[in-house]
Amino acid sequence: MRKAWRAVASFFWIGYFPIAPGTAASLVIALVYKFFLSSLAWPLISGLFLFLLFLGVFASGSWAGELGRRDPGVIVIDEVCGQLFVLLFVPPLWIPILFGFVLFRVFDILKPYPISKAEDLNAGWGIMADDLAAAVLAKAVLHIYLYLK
Repeated sequence: MRKAWRAVASFFWIGYFPIAPGTAASLVIALVYKFFLSSLAWPLISGLFLFLLFLGVFASGSWAGELGRRDPGVIVIDEVCGQLFVLLFVPPLWIPILFGFVLFRVFDILKPYPISKAEDLNAGWGIMADDLAAAVLAKAVLHIYLYLK
């Protein structure tokens, strides 16, 4: 079961990418959304997001505990879920997808308050929560942009 948790937590080994694995995982999801997921009905995409979220909580918590580290860089399922949340209900056009990608990465990397407080949750919830908080902020800014456009 450990190999399965590692595969999920690293999002099928994207977490081992040598440069910015979290950004690589976010980029992969943005491209998957653009070319595949955006054509699905929103309940299916939402269901996929929830499935990955709960699977990610357990996978990341398990593997982080095994490694003895709070939020190892090789765990990228949190970035996958965060990026997917940002893109939910976004038109499959390059500008909004790229803007959502950049916003999410900026908020996830800088972790302005209160995003930084979300890391205080235990185990897998803490790993996932800061990225979800960054995603909520990125999604809000992106949808304000789309509304005003």
